[in-house]
Amino acid sequence: MKKNKIFVACDTSKVSKVKEIIKKTQNSKIKFGYKFGLEFLNSKNGRNFLSKLRNKITFVDLKLHDIPNTCVSTIKAIKDLKINYLTIHISSGLNTLKACKKVSGKIKLTGVTILTSLNNKSLKEIGFNKQIEKLVLHQAKLAKKANLDAIVCSPREVSLVRRVFKKEIITPGIRLNSKTHDQKRVLTPKQAYKNGSDWLVLGRPITKGNIKKNILLLIDHLNR
Repeated sequence: MKKNKIFVACDTSKVSKVKEIIKKTQNSKIKFGYKFGLEFLNSKNGRNFLSKLRNKITFVDLKLHDIPNTCVSTIKAIKDLKINYLTIHISSGLNTLKACKKVSGKIKLTGVTILTSLNNKSLKEIGFNKQIEKLVLHQAKLAKKANLDAIVCSPREVSLVRRVFKKEIITPGIRLNSKTHDQKRVLTPKQAYKNGSDWLVLGRPITKGNIKKNILLLIDHLNR
């Protein structure tokens, strides 16, 4: 039976908390990976811990967004970490995406579309004229053109992205209940998988409170 795949967002600066998360998410029914963002990578001991982490699927969520040379240099600088996935904003432009893909090697270069914390009103405030769905579809086509390995998008746009992008789709903005926190475009895990997500990203629904209990609740939700 195919396992559901979930990246646990290790949104902390404490190595002890990450160790607890990894220890308590060992479960035969779910394939877990671990997502590390700017908070952990910029912490005093975060990078050192990640450099020594072995036999785990690692997703480094740097969301690179800069000129080609800077992004390429950053990828070269973190290759010692032996990570599996690395994020880059598709809005960095086709030249940057192609340049990064050339040097990414075994790292799965993952294009980020419109953040799940934004909605159409937010986009208008920034200066975008397109609606979210049209912009995400446009970005997915750009990711395909750059030969990226994966895409990050809201669970609401997965089926749309799947029309043009046939590789892995990773979806944050996953909630088991009505608490959306700072997210705008959310769905439940079951809905996201139904739409075609390959990996889900969950942080607080797993890491806040009793981790093992939260995982059992998640499994129960998926089996309903």
